[in-house]
Amino acid sequence: MTGPTPEDSDSGLARVMDGRIWDDFCDGLRAAGSAVLAGPVPEDPLDRAEGWRYLTRLLRASLNFFLEVPDPEAPAFTRAVDETIKMGMDNPDNVYLAAPVKGDLTYRLTGTRGTVHYLGFGSQAGGYAKTGSLDTTGYLDASDLVLGPDGRFEIIASTDRPPGADNWLPMSPETRMIQVRQTRVDHDDETLAQVKIERIDGPANPRPVTPERIDKALGEVAAFVQLTSQMFAEWTEDFRQHPNTLPRFDPDKALAAGGDPNIAYYHGWFELDDDEALVIDLDPPACDYWNVQLANYWLESLDYRYHPVHLNQGTAEYQPDGTVRVVVAGSDPGVPNWLDTCGHRHGTMCVRWIGATEHPQPRTSVVKLSELQS
Repeated sequence: MTGPTPEDSDSGLARVMDGRIWDDFCDGLRAAGSAVLAGPVPEDPLDRAEGWRYLTRLLRASLNFFLEVPDPEAPAFTRAVDETIKMGMDNPDNVYLAAPVKGDLTYRLTGTRGTVHYLGFGSQAGGYAKTGSLDTTGYLDASDLVLGPDGRFEIIASTDRPPGADNWLPMSPETRMIQVRQTRVDHDDETLAQVKIERIDGPANPRPVTPERIDKALGEVAAFVQLTSQMFAEWTEDFRQHPNTLPRFDPDKALAAGGDPNIAYYHGWFELDDDEALVIDLDPPACDYWNVQLANYWLESLDYRYHPVHLNQGTAEYQPDGTVRVVVAGSDPGVPNWLDTCGHRHGTMCVRWIGATEHPQPRTSVVKLSELQS
């Protein structure tokens, strides 16, 4: 066996053989730590500890996506975000799936609709590891799906709509990923959709690993951890400029980060003393779904497995006039719709509506816990 020749000195093969691939990967991860130590980040032990954990979570997510399922010639869906991998104000009611694709190829998505409350398919270009954005290039709402027996469906994803295709997910030549969002109102009683993807006229199985592929993948992993942590920290710093409020988030900015075009987002920053609570008054509009949730500085949802950190239209207690009063506090004040800050005196929060035609502004006020209890 012969090694790399001099003209191959910058090739993936040469980098794999001489170890530069690993040195650059480790250097990239080391550089990502600057997001946790950046000047604007509060010097709070909990924020700092969660920041280091956050980087490991981004690393796990990106290793899985870029290294284990990176072949757009024979893609597969993987769960991109879950109970312990979080980013970008992940919704506790959502199950997120993602598969790598190439915009100039054609794909078939098949599966069963299930009973999940909301189901959406999005094609996206760019990527946090490439451009720092994840632009939506096409979207298909499951309410528009033509379904067969037992809720079965077939979707064609391509740049041009094929003749006779009942369900089409548009792509552009720049599309690099297809994401599926499944949103639940009742986690216990809803059946998730089952979704598979295949390239039409493509190989049945992924291609064997090559040195060039591993070199490229590790570079993308390191870039993903760096750019993702930096981008969402910048978002948080914007939210901190208007504490204890929930202004409407720029729809164009949401779309550029891979947001659902059917969702109106309201992002904010809470900051409370131990004896204070934040009251959020909502007038939920007619919509497919709404929720409110808490997250940490890094835009990771708080631990919804064990703590009440989010509400939706099925779990919130309404007032007689149809409004909802949510109370954010570090301890249970004994009132309905309490959201637990889980030891955080500050953090981020979000309200979202799906499919609303009206967008009423959430109202907020800070009160003393003693006043609230009385």
